Amino acid sequence: MISSLHAAEQGVGSKTIVLLHGFGGCADVWRDVIAPLAPSARTLAYDLPGHGQSFDFPGAGPAKVAARAVLADLAARPVKRIHLVGHSMGGAVATLMALAEPEKVASLTLLAPGGFGPEINGPLLRRYAAARSPSEIRACLAAMSGPRARPFDHIADTLCEMRQRPGQSEKLVEIAAAMTREDRQGVIPREQLDRLTMPVMVVWGSDDAVLPFSHADDLPARFHVHHVLEAGHMLIEEAPDLIANIIRRNMNRRARPVRPKLTAAAS
Repeated sequence: MISSLHAAEQGVGSKTIVLLHGFGGCADVWRDVIAPLAPSARTLAYDLPGHGQSFDFPGAGPAKVAARAVLADLAARPVKRIHLVGHSMGGAVATLMALAEPEKVASLTLLAPGGFGPEINGPLLRRYAAARSPSEIRACLAAMSGPRARPFDHIADTLCEMRQRPGQSEKLVEIAAAMTREDRQGVIPREQLDRLTMPVMVVWGSDDAVLPFSHADDLPARFHVHHVLEAGHMLIEEAPDLIANIIRRNMNRRARPVRPKLTAAAS
């Protein structure tokens, strides 16, 4: 195992679900999603490089670094295929993992994934990165959520505790600055997404203030897209039961092969 990459494991079963949190989060944000999943499946919730107990992972920040790190850790575990789930920055990481090793990914569920369009709310993410007290973190979470979001007391306390570790807040500020340079984010080309043949579900809140739900437009036709009305960016916390159901549904879908594009007949 890579000692500096942390994963929280729960549940048993023949299927393994890998969960990747968004920027500024940690493995514990998946608690309410894991609860209905773990009885029948094994879950691995990672702290991404630069976050939580994976804080000291070398080169932390870029999604490609995180993708390589998680794939390397999985290669050392007794698991052949995974059902991969990623939120926000974790969605970009999950997509890069699926592109790098598609044979390992049985299904891909993406919650408001990063990298699907250039627009990003840089000021809000940088404010979130710098937030340290529970009240500041709660205010940022509320700004990133929809109008009907429930209170964020538990997760705010968890994130506050994580940020009290030496160097954690400074690392988040550094990652946010690089990720939102000129208030733009890096984009995964659509033609690369078209190579993904496993079942792909993309979930987006209609009131997302961080990444606009229009990033889900013009995706490959075999992708399934689910818009959550009046939900914001924090889908894990806002609708954990719905997200668990969507993950289960996508796990049970069958892969659809890519049809070769027809070429014009030679004249």
